[in-house]
Amino acid sequence: MADEELLYDDRHIAFFKDIWGEGFLSPGGAEEASRVVEGLDLAGKRVLDIGCGSGAVSVLLVSEFGAAQVVGIDVEDDVCNAARRLVAQEGVEDRVIIDKVVPGPLGFSDQSFDVVYSKDSIIHIPDKEALCSDVFRVLKPGGWFAVSDWLISHDGEPSDEMKAYIVAEDLEFAMASPERYKNAFNQTGFINVKLTNRNSWYREVAQHELDLLTGPKRPRLDRQHGSDLIATMVDTWQKMTVVLNSGEHCPHHLRGQRPAWGKR
Repeated sequence: MADEELLYDDRHIAFFKDIWGEGFLSPGGAEEASRVVEGLDLAGKRVLDIGCGSGAVSVLLVSEFGAAQVVGIDVEDDVCNAARRLVAQEGVEDRVIIDKVVPGPLGFSDQSFDVVYSKDSIIHIPDKEALCSDVFRVLKPGGWFAVSDWLISHDGEPSDEMKAYIVAEDLEFAMASPERYKNAFNQTGFINVKLTNRNSWYREVAQHELDLLTGPKRPRLDRQHGSDLIATMVDTWQKMTVVLNSGEHCPHHLRGQRPAWGKR
């Protein structure tokens, strides 16, 4: 992908920092990112962060959860550079590695990670089944795949409202349903599969975000990020709240464990 076609360039990274916090490219900040691995022991573990974005989650996994090493991967220069700056700023270069990769199969050896994590990024990967199989491959026996992603409530034709929202996002979304994800996890061989619908949470948060974009802070946002970008974001958020309110847009947390025995 050429630089002019970046999905997340420096301008968008700066905007999302303003809305969601430094290093985050999706909502909820550290609190929501932490919920994805709630109850899992990451201390001393090697973790792969798929779609690490501008780095906040990779840093969080070592600083707050005690991971021995986090390898964060993404496909664009701007986000990887932002992530490296944050890693250096937080002084965790010895424990967090940021790699730019090309889309496709994971370039890691079999059974090389204890946990594979992703926060709202595998929406960009169309083949969920191949992804689950590849994650299973790189996980050690007993390891966990813990992910947050933006889902659609069904696998049929999206509603006109959903189509309008996806066009407004302009981020090459490849949304899948909870049922498709559940089947992909199960058919791959994951056990202890769990899906948690986060629609009610983000429905409320997204409305607050829209209120922020259209409220008293709008002039400052226009000056800082450009009125054209903010107008685009307002349009996107307005369309998003429609499909969140209908339930068709249903962010989820998903989790599955590679058995400690059997399939290799």
